[in-house]
Amino acid sequence: MNNTRKLGIIAGGGDIPKQLISRCRQEKRDFFVLAIEGNADKDLITDNDVPHQWIRIGQAGTGFKRFAEEKVQDVVMVGTIRRPSFFDLVPDLRTTAFFAKIGTKALGDDGILCALVKELESEGLYVKGIHEVMPEILIKSGVLGKVKPNKQALLDIKRAVEVATELGRLDVGQAVIVQQGLVLGVEGIEGTGELIRRCGGYKRKGDGGVLVKMRKPQQDMRIDLPTIGDKTIEAAYASGLQGVALHAGNGLIVNQAETIRLADKYGLFVMGVDPNEFK
Repeated sequence: MNNTRKLGIIAGGGDIPKQLISRCRQEKRDFFVLAIEGNADKDLITDNDVPHQWIRIGQAGTGFKRFAEEKVQDVVMVGTIRRPSFFDLVPDLRTTAFFAKIGTKALGDDGILCALVKELESEGLYVKGIHEVMPEILIKSGVLGKVKPNKQALLDIKRAVEVATELGRLDVGQAVIVQQGLVLGVEGIEGTGELIRRCGGYKRKGDGGVLVKMRKPQQDMRIDLPTIGDKTIEAAYASGLQGVALHAGNGLIVNQAETIRLADKYGLFVMGVDPNEFK
């Protein structure tokens, strides 16, 4: 990490923003947080030592201005963003101009995020991926815990990789659940947690299904990488899945030690998969 450049953190939900703040402190790197209301955890800002401002999704102009005032040079966008409410979407003038400029690109998440990266860069900011400042967070190829997938699970992973890749190409979602060759569900606007819970009701007899999350083929590595963590494992166990597979070198695993500990406890496998090996 280049400690001499001030880092701006656009923080959504989950634990990764907290991990990044801790890393900045360890490395003694100057930083400033824009916390997205309704998304970033309230306890993200636990004391007055965290320089921050809370903003709505529609306040891009406010965010750009604050970054300029704080002399931010690099920016990282991390954390989950829930479907916004009407109030969240009420835009300031800068956000209105942004959506007018991108037009039909707003039809997909990837289009919006890529356009946002360009807008940030037009302000003289350098947008970095979380993996560039915390490389250890990327999942490696292979089985991570004590549990290995059986033959049926490997076949289901292969099928899920194919489906997830095509879904991603259409900018629909990153996650798929397959059981015994059947697609139980694909991720839409609801997110991975809801996908897992929904598919629990579709579970068939026999070996449980598998959850696979893949980076979209056209996706910028700096934004919205597929992510799993201990909450994913808890939900997978509750829904009777056999395990979870994530795009090796392209997906994030949050709190890896705890995630693997839980998976081992519940008898679930966790592995990083190279899609080229499952063609």
